[in-house]
Amino acid sequence: MTDYKTLIDAETWAFIERTNSYYPPDTIDYTITQQREIYNRMCREFFAGYPEGVAVETSSIATLTHNIPIRIYRTGPQPAAAVLYIHGGGFILGGLDSHDDVCAELCARTGYEVVSVDYRLAPEHLHPAAFDDALNAFEWAARTYGAPILLCGDSAGGNLCAAIAHATRGHPKRPVGQVLIYPGLGGDRSKGSYVTHAEAPMLTMRDLEFYKHIRTGGADRTGDPTLSPLADTDFANLPPTVLITAQCDPLSSDGEAYRDRIVAAGGHATWFEEPGLVHGYLRARHTVGRAHASFTRIVDAVAALGQGTWLW
Repeated sequence: MTDYKTLIDAETWAFIERTNSYYPPDTIDYTITQQREIYNRMCREFFAGYPEGVAVETSSIATLTHNIPIRIYRTGPQPAAAVLYIHGGGFILGGLDSHDDVCAELCARTGYEVVSVDYRLAPEHLHPAAFDDALNAFEWAARTYGAPILLCGDSAGGNLCAAIAHATRGHPKRPVGQVLIYPGLGGDRSKGSYVTHAEAPMLTMRDLEFYKHIRTGGADRTGDPTLSPLADTDFANLPPTVLITAQCDPLSSDGEAYRDRIVAAGGHATWFEEPGLVHGYLRARHTVGRAHASFTRIVDAVAALGQGTWLW
């Protein structure tokens, strides 16, 4: 039995308790509509505002069948790089508002233009709808920006970023890097953090099973790298990758496994497991010292990859 009383410090426990007061651990037992209402309220409560100097524009990308809402954050006319940010939320929650302040801060601290993507959610839109939207957003960014493009996302968004990286290896303007924050990449659920942290605060194996089945409508998609990037058989020619996971999170081992596959294929990847942190800690970046330090690591990784620099 994992002793979270010793692994998790008082600041992080306060964040967990505050989160649970808005978003109770049994939220997955509610209807999807109720879950979204609860999640959106929680995100509003944690909203930290925009840093000074960040201009924000909400727009959309037209596809043959629908428009994909996007929000663009910029600090000047000619960014050195563009970041495609893909939000988390178990593929059923979140949107342009849920990670609004995170994107604004990422823009302010790197000087890069950040494009947040409001991909279609399950269960109304089953896999591969979210992947298709993320890929269409990348294609749009490749057409729009002369600057290098890099990928950044948390949780479900980290999954989608990795899937895009795999799908665009042969693209003439392939991503120059990816920063994946506590991503779910489809790892082996019989070992590692999936077992050690199956009952972790903020995310449990029960939650993960729920999100997996609702994303696919219960269909067996074993071996589909657009669903589970770790299911791919080829990890060569992927962009330089930084993985940042939370120690107290069943998904943490996915970061280690993904790093190992890329390195074994001759690529550049590094994995940081943040001690004592939990899934969703981006919202704690202003109140928890460990989360603040990790967000700085994320910003530094994005900044370095956008410059074509490998620091690790």
